[in-house]
Amino acid sequence: MSFDWSSKDWFNNEGAKINIVDTTLRDGEQTAGVVFANAEKLRIAKYLDQIGVDQIEAGIPVMGGFEKQCIKQIVDYGLKASIMAWNRAVISDIQQSICCGVDAVAISISTSDIHIQHKLQTTHQDVLNRMSDAVKFAKDKDLYVSVNAEDASRSRMEFLTEFALIAKHAGADRLRFCDTVGTLTPLTTYRYIKTLKDVTSLDIEMHTHNDFGMATANALAGIQAGANYVGVTVNGLGERAGNTCLQEMIMVIKYLMNMPVRYDTTIFKEVAEYVAKASGRELPVNKPIVGSNIFAHESGIHGDGVLKNPLTYEVFTPEEVGLERQIVIGKHSGSSAIRAKFLHEYGVELSHESSEQILGKVRQLAIDLKRSLFDKELVYIFEEYKRERGDS
Repeated sequence: MSFDWSSKDWFNNEGAKINIVDTTLRDGEQTAGVVFANAEKLRIAKYLDQIGVDQIEAGIPVMGGFEKQCIKQIVDYGLKASIMAWNRAVISDIQQSICCGVDAVAISISTSDIHIQHKLQTTHQDVLNRMSDAVKFAKDKDLYVSVNAEDASRSRMEFLTEFALIAKHAGADRLRFCDTVGTLTPLTTYRYIKTLKDVTSLDIEMHTHNDFGMATANALAGIQAGANYVGVTVNGLGERAGNTCLQEMIMVIKYLMNMPVRYDTTIFKEVAEYVAKASGRELPVNKPIVGSNIFAHESGIHGDGVLKNPLTYEVFTPEEVGLERQIVIGKHSGSSAIRAKFLHEYGVELSHESSEQILGKVRQLAIDLKRSLFDKELVYIFEEYKRERGDS
């Protein structure tokens, strides 16, 4: 039996709901060289709540000082989102989180052999004991608990399954599957998550890193296998190559998984620019979803298609993510783009012949300058063209 991959119904999404867990304020700030001022963290939290994310991982209370104070302030805002704090599998960490007033805790401990042997320098049984004790303590305090299996993607499946079952027995609400060094592929992701979901029936969160450029693809594969939470950061900020990108994931859910979303995507560009500035990490022009080039068209064929019907080269409207469409005039432009540019922006209706002649001048200047042209340069070309024709 053949499968129609052109259909949008490949994912059985009836009654499904994917929950967005944003960790910009925790994993995002762990990016080497990134520090958010408290005022920036507070504003980012408000932005995330405005977007409508389901849970905000606000930071690490055991760091104390300004970090703990900031988490308390975020809690005091009374945001709609659940506020989670990150903890080691240590009861004193969880006590610090309780002091902040969060309603949820992430309890993190490694599950791979390399981490257990070299980082924790302990035994597999000790890992299970620490995790179980921490989960029970947190549940006794009426907290929502996510158990984070750090380096899950390099863990032995038998131990990872045992870890998840013990977490469930201790009262954990979900398992965070961490692809800590980004070594997953979509196929291996699917196998891991399908096995864990079938064996444990726990809620599973995908927490994927982008070391091999597959964070979003791996998160999607996990969702296909049954995961119903996905951890993200604004702009894909995060350690090394970063995490799954918030903007990408939400638009993937909406347009590639064909699922309704309730998130406010119209402020994506505004939020992206703010976090880029606060983190000191420039937003690339070709950044998926929010880069300034995403709705910029220069190629003659593309520009002509977009002018006739934007859906020819755009899946969604620029306004949906806070951007604007740009028809860029340069070396690869076509005559239809020239005519549209002059008509809509300058009120000048060009004939086909005139647009072709102006286009020749545009292409030559773009080659000389090695870039697309500014509006003033187009005006100069038009004025030159009129003089050559003897027009006043």
